[in-house]
Amino acid sequence: MTTDVVELILADHRRMEELFRTLRDRGADRAKALDELAYLLVAHAEAEEAKVYPALRRYKQVDDDEIDHGAEEHTEGNMALLALMEVEDTESDEWEGKLEELVTAINHHLDEEERTILNDARETVSDERRAELGEQFAAERERRVDAGCGTVEYVRELVERTKDRVD
Repeated sequence: MTTDVVELILADHRRMEELFRTLRDRGADRAKALDELAYLLVAHAEAEEAKVYPALRRYKQVDDDEIDHGAEEHTEGNMALLALMEVEDTESDEWEGKLEELVTAINHHLDEEERTILNDARETVSDERRAELGEQFAAERERRVDAGCGTVEYVRELVERTKDRVD
């Protein structure tokens, strides 16, 4: 298994997309898929902000504005996640609408992050440094999961703490 931070982030992105497909399937265990997505999404974003984004700011070819924008989009994604988590009936039209808002917000972020921050990192950050960052990212992501980052209470507190990022 790779420790390249770019590859680890991309693997998380692909897992999120798989979970979106499951969440859209009315025959699936949507509550279970949402629980997994909540933990993955929050732990992933917090690990990026704690370990990856600060390190990438040091590279001239990685755009600081894109890193700031990525953090804003994490907040937008968390807000959409919370809105979905607060809908109890996974068969309701409201749940479907909130799901589509979440999918739209996260897919937009994944696309932008992959085209800007991750491509820049792949081109300008050494393989060795990307491996170090990958180890730090994976450890931080796991630490956040173990701390319960995917609960509705934690997501609510996180949104409250970071909502000032969003214009």
